Amino acid sequence: MTTYLVVSNILLWLAFLGMSLIMLGLLRQVGLLHERSSPMGAMITDHGPDIGDAAPQFELPDYFGQTVKIGGPNPAGATLLMFTAPSCPVCDKLFPIIKSMARAERLSVIMISDGAKEEHERFLASHDLGSIRYLVSPEVGMTFQVGKIPYGILIDASGTIRAKGLTNTREHLESLVEADKSGFASIQEYISQRKKQQAAA
Repeated sequence: MTTYLVVSNILLWLAFLGMSLIMLGLLRQVGLLHERSSPMGAMITDHGPDIGDAAPQFELPDYFGQTVKIGGPNPAGATLLMFTAPSCPVCDKLFPIIKSMARAERLSVIMISDGAKEEHERFLASHDLGSIRYLVSPEVGMTFQVGKIPYGILIDASGTIRAKGLTNTREHLESLVEADKSGFASIQEYISQRKKQQAAA
């Protein structure tokens, strides 16, 4: 009986040591993945006007007939262009986040949409725009060459494009707004800079 107890204890200790080694290996792998992971920033997917370029200028009537200016100097500060569609579920989910961010960051936000008139009516009937301007214009989207939505473009007070990218989450939106503070206008720029630093090390 004593022999069985001794053998079982030895086997348990061996199993414990084996599991400990496996856990250490997993922790090491998690650490490596964490180091190599990139920031959750907005991914650039268009080939339109680039970061650092002057934004194309428009002066168009919004959905309610009031004039909206895009590009050029803006004494009020930065402007966030949000390319959306009334039938886009991700856009609908992001809308309250966009409103909250506009208030917190004191941003002018222009939602630029496309689609059937009935879809816009349904969207506006169920959403309070607040200070956000709503523009229906395929022309603006084509000029900026936006192919996927929701897509954000941050234009500074001088009319220069400071950041842009696909904005599927709050983190993506925040990465656009934080472009000036971080010094990286896009996730691609961050990855490129990090690779250069690693190669030089």
